[in-house]
Amino acid sequence: MEDKERQLLKEFQISWSKKKYWVMSRSQQAYNQIRFLAKGNEWSSEKQKQYEKILIDLEQIKPTDRTLRVAYQHVWGYFKKVATEVEKQRYIKLIDEIPLDSHQLEDFLKALSLKYNQAYLLQMKWILVDEIETK
Repeated sequence: MEDKERQLLKEFQISWSKKKYWVMSRSQQAYNQIRFLAKGNEWSSEKQKQYEKILIDLEQIKPTDRTLRVAYQHVWGYFKKVATEVEKQRYIKLIDEIPLDSHQLEDFLKALSLKYNQAYLLQMKWILVDEIETK
């Protein structure tokens, strides 16, 4: 692998680690497309352009209850073994009873990220971040 491709791959991996749940919350198909692009850890300028186009296209897509549920369940996976019983019950209540686009579940998961020092989650682009910034 050439140095340029290695650098592009590294930049993609950093970007993807920050955006994958945001992508998942908008389109499982786009999430799978990106995973397919990254298959084999080979990256190119052409793949980078495809990745960037997918991200730009997703900016126009609002999350649905279904896509939000899937993304939040993936994030919850970081806590399900360490959360207290009260936190588990709160999560169940939020995911089952509160509108998923209300930010309550996301705020709860952000608080758990801080409490349990989940650096990976703390540096990611959160699922409803764009909606918060535009209000």
